Amino acid sequence: MTSERICVGAIAGAFGVQGEVRLKSFCAEPADIAGYGPLTTEDGRRSFTVRLTRPVTGGLGARLSGVATREDAEALKGVTLWARRAALPSLPDEEFYHADLIGLEVVDTGGQVLGRVRAIYDHGAGDILEVVGGSQILLLPFTRAVVPTVDLTARRIIADPPDSDE
Repeated sequence: MTSERICVGAIAGAFGVQGEVRLKSFCAEPADIAGYGPLTTEDGRRSFTVRLTRPVTGGLGARLSGVATREDAEALKGVTLWARRAALPSLPDEEFYHADLIGLEVVDTGGQVLGRVRAIYDHGAGDILEVVGGSQILLLPFTRAVVPTVDLTARRIIADPPDSDE
């Protein structure tokens, strides 16, 4: 697929005075983040084992290997955490990692190119694909009705966008 590593979370800041961090998990089951082996920073320069300590407001409390003080934890605020793709579970049919969809070409049912997936948003009512083609930006609900086909092998999505006057 698109990457050997997948972003599974981010450090939201320090929690307490003993080097604990507030961890924001991007996993479907937030606690699963601790089970994906050592996590690395985006640049791969640092690696952490994660031990969850407790639920906290806006995420999970966690201990990261090599982080012993509040100052160490604060210095990591905003750092994203990445897992090896091989450590993540296989998904059932019709489910996709967001990282696999980013960059895919999007065509309409007649084969006209609409653009490429630039981002995926979830504001609580389901995923929305942001498709950019030239100066045009489309926001498509990621539903079977609007996106009937995702072909990861061909790196293409077939979409049937709603009419703009609806």
